[in-house]
This record gives sequence, structure tokens and C-alpha cells, in this order.
Amino acid sequence: MEANEQVVKHQTISLNRRYKNNRKTILQTSPVYIILMIYFIIIAYPLFWMVINSFKSTDEIFGNSWALPDKWLFSNYVEAWNTGISSYFINSVIVTVSTCLLTVSISALGAYGLSRFAFKGKHLLLIFCIGGMMLSPQVSLIPLYKLIQALGIHDTYFAMILPYVAYRIPITVLLIRSAFLEVPRDLEESALLDGCGTWKIFTKIFVPLNFPIMVTATILTAYFTWNEFLFALIFVDSESLKTIPAGLMQFRDALQTNWGVLLAGLMISAIPIIILFLCMQKFFVRGLTSGSVKG
Repeated sequence: MEANEQVVKHQTISLNRRYKNNRKTILQTSPVYIILMIYFIIIAYPLFWMVINSFKSTDEIFGNSWALPDKWLFSNYVEAWNTGISSYFINSVIVTVSTCLLTVSISALGAYGLSRFAFKGKHLLLIFCIGGMMLSPQVSLIPLYKLIQALGIHDTYFAMILPYVAYRIPITVLLIRSAFLEVPRDLEESALLDGCGTWKIFTKIFVPLNFPIMVTATILTAYFTWNEFLFALIFVDSESLKTIPAGLMQFRDALQTNWGVLLAGLMISAIPIIILFLCMQKFFVRGLTSGSVKG
């Protein structure tokens, strides 16, 4: 009986300690969760507002924009798609995919050279690459416009793709380089002993091992390219080549604007990036944490 009483007493003490520890942990983490919840509401509410108003008529939006629609107008999305979003959407896909492929490919090769080879001017080249992040696209708008005119690529896809690639390469090189620095040199030396060349080491070891950072770079590049407005508006004149951000300007009229259709177009433009992030968020988080030890 005494042994049973001691066991029960010991279990009671253990449960009390566990309860106090759990309570202490909850009290410590509660402020963090509250801040994150407030931040989520601040970020998510404008998106929710845009979603519910994309199903309304213009009169209902101005009459009561904070309530749910009296009648859900799915026709707004059909009208937006038929009005021109379909061609803008295809143009955005072409430009975004091309920019992502070129940016990540060139940046991966550059990062591999900067992280694995020793040559004169290496550090100067790295500083030059970092300096590219300090130049605002708006500052170089006039020189870029003259350069594009001189190259004869004005009013083409290349007028958007080449500047996008140029402005995304610096940050992408630094991201991928920091991840490449974490690859053990023993692994590279073993591959050399097995007869692998430089290209095979890059494609068979570095790229697979650093796939998350490649995905992270792709998402960041896609987000920038898909939403870029200034270059797409100035460097392209033809309606058939405009991307979604520039094309949506055509939905606004000087006298009357169908805001329901315009918001539906904005939702169509936002959906691909949201889906891309949701599908790749696991790799995105892993990619952001990779390269945090060395730099």
C-alpha cells in the first residue's frame, strides 16, 4: 500500500510540474502568436476585400464595399478573361518563365565559379555583383530605353526579359553562392577522383544538393517579374505583347470603370503567384535558411 501511495504521489507531482511548464510556455509564446495573428490579419484582409468585391457590380462596390455580395457575379471573371486578360496572362507566363530560367541558370553558373574557383579579380567581381543590388531600376530607365532602342528590341519580349534578368542576377547569385559554400569540398574531391568533370560536378552534385535555394530564387524572380509594371509599360507599346500589370491599365476608362471586372482581373493576376508559393513553400523556407552559416 505504501509503495502504491508513493507511486501515485510521484505521478501527481510530475503532472503538476508538467502543467506548470506548459502554462509557462503558453504564457511566454502568447505575445508572439498574438503579433503573428495581427500581422496575418493586416496582410490577409486587403486580399479578402479584393476577393469579395471582385464578385460585385460597380454600384454595389461603392454602395457597400465591406459586405458580402448580394449576388455573386462570377461573370466578372468571364468578362475580364474575355476582355483581354487571357492574352495578357499568356504574355506574363512567357516573360516570367523565360526570365526565371535565364536568371537562375546564369546565376547558378556564376555562383559556382565564385564559390569554387580562385582567379584574379574574384573579390572585385563579387563586389561588382553586390553593387548591382544598389542600383534602382527607375534610375536607369532612360539609359535602358536608349539601349533597347539601339539594340532594336523595343516592343518585343526581349525588351522586358533582358532588363529583368539583369536586375535579378545580383541577388540571385549571392543567394545561390552562399548555399554552394556549404557543400563539403571532400564531396567534390571524391567526384574528381571518380572521373567527374567540372560540368558533371555542377549538374550532378551542386544543383541537386541545393535544389531548395534554386526554388527560392525562382519564386523571388517570378514574383518580381510577374508584378513588374514600369518596364512593361514603357518598353512595350503593342497591346498584343503587354503583360498583366500593364494590360490592366486598359480596364480603366476616363469616364466609367467597371471596378468589379477590374478587381476580377487583379485576382486572376494574383492567383498564379499564390499557387506557386503554396506549392513550393517547403522548398522556399529551406532555401532561405540554407547558406546562413557561411557567406
